[in-house]
Order: sequence, then structure tokens, then C-alpha cells
Amino acid sequence: MDSVYEKDYGAFKDFLESQNAEFNYELIRKAYEFCVTMHKGQLRRSNEEYYIHPVCVAKIVAQLGLDSESVCAALLHDTVEDTDTTLEDIEKLFGDEVALIVDGVTKIGRLSFVSKEEQQAESIRKMLIAMGKDIRVIIIKLADRLHNMRTIDFMPQQKRRDKALETLEVYAPIAHRLGIRPIKEELEDISIACLDPIAYEEIEGLLNENFKDSSRMLDTVKDRITERLKEEMPDVKTEFQSRVKSINGIYRKMFIQGRAFEEIYDIYAVRIITDTVANCYNILGIMHDLFRPIPNRFKDYISTPKPNLYQSLHTTVIGREGVPFEIQIRTFEMHETAEYGIAAHWKYKVGVSGSDKGMEQQLAWIRQILDTQNDTGDASEIIRSIKVDLAQDDVFAVTPRGDVINLPVGATVVDFAFAIHSAVGIKMVGAKVDGRIVPINHVIKTGEIIEILTTNQAGHGPSRDWINIAVTNQAKSKIRSWFKKEKRSENIENGKIEIEREFKRNGIVFENEASLKEFLTDIAKRQHLENIDELYAAIGYGGVVLARILPSIKDNYNRISKQNKVIVTTPEITPHRRTKANDGVIVEGIDNCLIKFSKCCAPLPGDDIIGFITRGHGVSIHKCDCINVPKNIDDSPEPARWINAYWADNLPSTFMASLQITAIDRQGLILDISQTLINMRVALHSINAHPTKKGNSLTVITVSTEGVEHLKNIITRLEKIHGVYSVERLNK
Repeated sequence: MDSVYEKDYGAFKDFLESQNAEFNYELIRKAYEFCVTMHKGQLRRSNEEYYIHPVCVAKIVAQLGLDSESVCAALLHDTVEDTDTTLEDIEKLFGDEVALIVDGVTKIGRLSFVSKEEQQAESIRKMLIAMGKDIRVIIIKLADRLHNMRTIDFMPQQKRRDKALETLEVYAPIAHRLGIRPIKEELEDISIACLDPIAYEEIEGLLNENFKDSSRMLDTVKDRITERLKEEMPDVKTEFQSRVKSINGIYRKMFIQGRAFEEIYDIYAVRIITDTVANCYNILGIMHDLFRPIPNRFKDYISTPKPNLYQSLHTTVIGREGVPFEIQIRTFEMHETAEYGIAAHWKYKVGVSGSDKGMEQQLAWIRQILDTQNDTGDASEIIRSIKVDLAQDDVFAVTPRGDVINLPVGATVVDFAFAIHSAVGIKMVGAKVDGRIVPINHVIKTGEIIEILTTNQAGHGPSRDWINIAVTNQAKSKIRSWFKKEKRSENIENGKIEIEREFKRNGIVFENEASLKEFLTDIAKRQHLENIDELYAAIGYGGVVLARILPSIKDNYNRISKQNKVIVTTPEITPHRRTKANDGVIVEGIDNCLIKFSKCCAPLPGDDIIGFITRGHGVSIHKCDCINVPKNIDDSPEPARWINAYWADNLPSTFMASLQITAIDRQGLILDISQTLINMRVALHSINAHPTKKGNSLTVITVSTEGVEHLKNIITRLEKIHGVYSVERLNK
């Protein structure tokens, strides 16, 4: 090894020794040397040598208290993906344990996927499966993502935004569920800085502006607490910390919940760490005597821990300065769990062998997410599960027996029933909240006592509408499983009807039955289903959501149509002279004609269009796949009146488009829709909402849009609103 390597490894070894942990330095040195050798000549976007990245990841892993095998895997985590190294090489040189972790961290990149989103979902699925075998996989992956985010400024702008969004939606929630607070907060803050830099700078400015006053105030508060505890509890061991809320935490309250900076009461907090649970409650009483508590701002996470095992007492009080602040009280053991989560209980560090029931229970959510994906056959369901089931905000409801059930915010009594047991959910006929009968779509609030009413009637089961009412993927999965098992023939019939309806609506037409069967068989294979009946059944019970896979179906259909003209007859129009544009549209052979956009399909820039010469009203512009456009123009009653039309380069700035939003009928839905459009700077021209049966609502809005791609972005943002099931363009 050269002198530069020796110097670098020496610094790395010094860092490991500073962690006060026992490491196998011989194995780590071997991994370090292998990492440097295999990545030699490779550079990062920052022009620094590539091996620096895995070394930094290994440092983060060591700081979290993981073992020698974890540090080695961190050093080697990119060798299989980015060099000629194979897993067999890793296994031979460093053992099965290190090879297993490296394989779990390695992304899926050498297989063929329909879309980048599918590849992302499959990589996350692989990672979760590996997590089930060894939790160190995700901890190293989080460390890897953290260092990549720290150097994200060197990425192109769009890739930077994509990575930040993925981090915020996937990796930060996983870090939260594992309880690794420092990584979670840093990932979130860097992501917000990329996605909304203006808001980030505004919050950062407010914090800096108030730093001196708040720092002085917190020092005064700690002095008062220290003095009082010495008087009241002189023999009790205590430590004090102060913390400022993360920028993402403030962002969520300011820009999502709409609060002013001054209305956020837990920006500043004092942490009191003591030795026993009893002392935690004793100190709480002293704090409420020393400061004035704010009503309804007390949370007891000791008696009711969060899903990530976080425990602490939180109370918000007002000091002499009139500034509200939070006091957190916990034991030393609780503090370790709050800071490092599952890494604080690392069984490998202390040589624990065999099954660990506590760890298995904490990681049960991984199995639930994978079970949901297996039921649907849709890999992207994993990402949706992470967004919902690992949400940071939870509600706590109580059974009549006093058991506490925690669920994500927005969960309904359907979710509550299935969280108790699948048999309870299947037999549910109604629910009582605090002794009062409520509808099935009742949204749960913290502290409610919920009683599920069941029946023993044979053949009773859930309603299909419950899939739309349920929020958690656990409940959705169990409902789908019941329909999959109990209603196969009905599912096949419903699925067949839905496919026929959607194919007809989207102009997907085949010349003969054999071509249709071949096309449907290909769809079934893509969804990992054995045959067409399995595809029909999956659509029928909701395992495959046709609306989600329809874009790829249409792309595949268009590709086949171009390759094989026998499948569908494409309208051929006698070519005309292409002339000047009117209202953003060029009509071949006609100058200065009146242009009218048909209401039956409402075409937008980006749609394939065709013109129809009307009597006295100019040329009516339709989408080529409009139901009023003949499939074969030559065989239509008046073929000469159909004429080629194109979008011009000098398009008008905006067009009108209507969208239909199906969602849970909840308070604040219209406000959320309006706020989303305002944030996107989209003009809203009209909005019409009305409730439907079974607790849902139908909202029709008309907006200004710049074209098809812009409209797709609007739809994507609206679909992310809590409680929204679907957003569809009208007059398609």
C-alpha cells in the first residue's frame, strides 16, 4: 500500500478507536484496502476520489454503534454495483454475513423494467426482504443515503429534486420508524432545502433571528430547573439538554398546517434525563409547579410508546419571559432509544444469538408491507405503503378492554377493526365511538374508545367499498385477501367487465379475439399472474388497480399498433397543404378558419388531434381517440369532412381542463385542493363538490393548464392529498 493509503487508513482507524467499541481491525483494514483498490480511478460528481464515499458511510455506521461486519459492508457496499466485483468474491474474502448485507444494499439495476418507478419499487422491495433477514441492511442504506444527500449539490437539478423527494417519501419514514432521529431529521432538512429552498431559507432566517434570545432564554430556564431539582430531589441523577426543532418539523407546521412561526409552541425544548420512570413523573409534577402548563399540550409517550419505541413525557409550558417551550422528560435508556432507535438495542453488538422477540415485533411492519405487495402484485404498492403506514403522525385509540391501538392520522374504524384482528374486520357490521354509533368511514381521533360491532352470520364479509375507506395498507390487504379467496367467480366477471369498459373508453380495439388474448396474456405476465383469468380476478378483487397500469397498457398498445397495422386500422386522411395557425392549431389546407375545441374530449397540447369541418361553425378539433372520431375514416358517413390538424409552435399560454376528484368526504378537503392549486400557481375557474353514498365525495374542478404534461403534474399533486382516491381528466 502506498503512503497516501496508509495515511488515510490511519485517520480512519483513529476515528473507529474514538467510538469506544471493539472492532476487528484486521478484517476492516482488509475491506478498506479492497474498497480503495476496486474504486481506483473512479471519481464522484464532486471530482473527489470515489472511495471517500464508502469510507464516510462506514464512519456513520460506526457512530451508530454497529459491529465490524457492518463497517466492512459499508466500505464494500458499492463494489458489486459499480465495479467488476461479484457477491461470490465478497463472500469468499469477507464471509457470508458481510456478503448478505452487501447484497441487500445493492440496487437492482441490471434487469429490464417498464419504468424507472418500477425499478425503484423493486429495489426497495429487495431491500425490505433483506431487512427481514438482517436489519443492518437498512441502517447501512440510510447511512449511504445520508452521505449522498450531504453531497447532493453536485447533482443535476432535476436529479437532485428526484432524490430529495424519494428521500422524503421513503428513507426518512423508514429512519423514523426505526427511531434513528439524527439521520431522519438530517435527511428531511436536506430534502426540504432541495424541494422548497425559499421556505427553507425563510425558516432558517427566523431561527437565526431568534437564536440569541432563545439561547439566553433556554439557559435561564435550565438554571431555574437545576436549582429547583436540587431543592426537591437532591439525590436524583439528572442531565439537561436543549434542542431546537428541525427545519422540516417547523416546515410541516407552517406550510402544511398553516401556522405562523409564533404559533408553534415546541420550537424550543429542554430535555431532562433521569434514572427511573418514577422520577420522570415526579419531575413532571415539579415542572408544572415551576412553570405554567399550556392546557391540552401534555403527551405521555412512556405509558403509550410510539411505534418506533420512542418513550418520553412531553409538556408545553410558559416561562417568565412569556415564551412557550417544551419540556421532555425521559430516562437514560429511553434517551438512547430516542437518539439511535433500533441501533441502540443492537443484538449483534452484545453477541445475542437466536430470535429476538422484541426486535421481531418492532420489525413486523416490514412483513406487513411485503404481504400487501404480494397480495396486489404491484411493486409500487410498497412505496405507497411506506408513505401511509410509516407516517410520522399517529393517532391512539382504545378498545373497551383498555388496549391501545396506534394508527396513522386519517385512519378509520375499518382500519381499527383490522388492526385488532383480521377476523374482527371481516365480521364487522358497525362501530361505536365513545358509546355512540358512527358510520364506517368515521376518522379516528386520539383518545377515542372504539367498540367494533360484529356478527357471526355465515357468509358475512366486508364490502368492496371498504378498500377505498381504509387508509392503512394492512386493512386494504386483508380485505383484498378475503375477496380473493371467497369471491373468485364474481371477481373474474367484475374484472372482465372493467377491462372491457376501460379498453372501449380508451380506444383499445383489436381485430380478432386471438390478438386480444395475446395482449391480455402479456399484461398478466407483467403483473406476475399465470393467465388471463388470474388477471380478471386480480382486477375484480382490487389486487391490481387497472387505473394505475392503464398508462403502460396504452403505451404497449400504441407500440404494437405501429409495428403491426393489422391490429387496428389507423385513420388515413388525404393530405392537404399545411398552412398558418389559428388559436394554436394548424389545419391543413385552410387559412384563417374558425377553430372550435370540441367539448366531448376537450383536447390539450400534447394530445393527437384531428379536425372536422362543421356547417357554419368552422373546424371542430377533436382528440384522435375521441369516441366521436371514427376508427376508420374511409368507412365513415362523411370522410371528406375529416381533416388533419396539428398543434402549432406558438400556442396560447393556457387552456381549460376539467378534473373529477373522488375522495373521502371530510372537512377541509376543498381547502386542501385549493391550497394545492395555489401552491402550483394554477388558476382555478370553478369547483363543484357533492357527497356520494358510503361517505365519499365527488369534486369537479376546472383549471387553466399549459398542456397534457402540465395537467399530468396537476393530477399527480392532487392525488397526494390525504383521502383522495383518484383524479381523472373529464372528456377524455
